[in-house]
Amino acid sequence: MVHRVGYAPGVYDLFHVGHLNILRHARSQCDYLVAGVVSDEMAALAKGHKPVIPLPERLEIVRSVRYVDAAFVETVPDKVETWQQVRFDVIFKGDDWRGTEKGKRLERDFAEVGVEVVYFPYTVHTSSTQLRRALDTLVSPQSGALSVP
Repeated sequence: MVHRVGYAPGVYDLFHVGHLNILRHARSQCDYLVAGVVSDEMAALAKGHKPVIPLPERLEIVRSVRYVDAAFVETVPDKVETWQQVRFDVIFKGDDWRGTEKGKRLERDFAEVGVEVVYFPYTVHTSSTQLRRALDTLVSPQSGALSVP
């Protein structure tokens, strides 16, 4: 019996409904879903800052989502190198990657090894970046304490 293995990489910081949507949609298009939880170091390289939630906690949260069959810590920036470790048939990304240089490179690289790239709609109204900004406005820059509006 052939199983279609899917891979859904992400930082999964400040876990929100957009993350859940990607994992739910990804699981509906494969038989076995591996979620790649990006390490703190890789997240800092990609986004310019470390996640708010520590890696072990992000990994446990993602591993506990019912759509996820396995969770993998992603420690290298090259997705093909990750594929060599995980061996998935399809990779899922938010459609904010579609048509970008990094998205085109991902498609080219994975075409060479027979992996399909599937894009899902990006959840516009909720993102970790927006949540991080909201948290930053609540913290007083002088003391690090919550400010009272």
